[in-house]
Amino acid sequence: MLYYLLKYINDMYDPPGLHVIEYLTFRASAAAITALLITLFAGPGFIRYLKSRFIEPIKEEAPPEHKKKKQLPTMGGLLIIFSIEASVLLWAKFIDPHVWLVMLAVLWMGVIGFIDDYRKVVLKIKGGLSARYKLIGQLSLGLVVGLYTWHDPAFSVLLSTTTVPFFKHLTIDYGYFYIPVVLFIITAVSNAVNLTDGLDGLASGSSAIVVMALGGFSYLAGNAVYAAYLKIPFIPGGGELAVVCMAIVMACVGFLWFNSNPAEIIMGDTGSLALGSAIAVIALLIKQELLLPVLAGTFFLETLSVSLQVLYFKYTKMRYGQGRRIFLMAPLHHHFQLKGWAEQKIVIRFWIVTILFFLASLMTLKLR
Repeated sequence: MLYYLLKYINDMYDPPGLHVIEYLTFRASAAAITALLITLFAGPGFIRYLKSRFIEPIKEEAPPEHKKKKQLPTMGGLLIIFSIEASVLLWAKFIDPHVWLVMLAVLWMGVIGFIDDYRKVVLKIKGGLSARYKLIGQLSLGLVVGLYTWHDPAFSVLLSTTTVPFFKHLTIDYGYFYIPVVLFIITAVSNAVNLTDGLDGLASGSSAIVVMALGGFSYLAGNAVYAAYLKIPFIPGGGELAVVCMAIVMACVGFLWFNSNPAEIIMGDTGSLALGSAIAVIALLIKQELLLPVLAGTFFLETLSVSLQVLYFKYTKMRYGQGRRIFLMAPLHHHFQLKGWAEQKIVIRFWIVTILFFLASLMTLKLR
């Protein structure tokens, strides 16, 4: 809204200096600062409110070290969502379909996560929202995103075609499999971030790094010159996603102020599902979804550890009569926790690995 107001003033009166409102870099920076300040200033009061009403129970299957923690207020994802939405409404062209599709994804899965957290914390229903209904929420969001991008002329430049990382001219046309691919990616990535949310600052810090990379890709994809030089798809209007990405990054960084070890608040499924869906939709809109196993490698490894653990346990139980495990516990961060690593060390090392994946994804731009 502030963007449109300042643009109107600039067009009508042409005051000196106000033309900067048209620059993506200026608005991305402004959105980042706004999201950070909202989170930092609203955080203390929000935490006090949550402490009086919404305390997350410690999971029975959690590692012994994890059970020593005091119970923490959950649904901190509401703070992240509010700061993202407010910043984007102020500084982005929110009527652009690239922007509002991501904002819809954040709200949509935020609501699903909130229902899950509310059922666990307030209604004391073990497990919260059943996996079936979470899946319905994820698939319905994927269906909306897939159908809209399939039919809207604004996305007709590439439609169901995407590029393959590391290859200069190799492309894939999903054809009629486009919508199933969208469904799979949104479901997989939102679940992956949800699985990673197990230690103080792990999901929020890792998400900030991944979304920062997506912001860079969005900026490049929205610039015809840079896109042509780097051999990546040119997405008209895609650069506006850089504003959204920087709002998400700094909302996560602001949340880390309260979520770093020892945490004062946790994001819950409200935040992790919202962040995961945002990552998935941004990657889909800028045609970098096939890069996600590299760019979001930390989330990928966490999910892979759970899948391998479950499959190996079932296989060994069927073959030997007793299930065996590959890891001490899955997801992967709990394995290292049971090996005796300090929580802060696990989180920081996972951040370092995420940064390495970030750098590897940037390398693909020159390896094409």
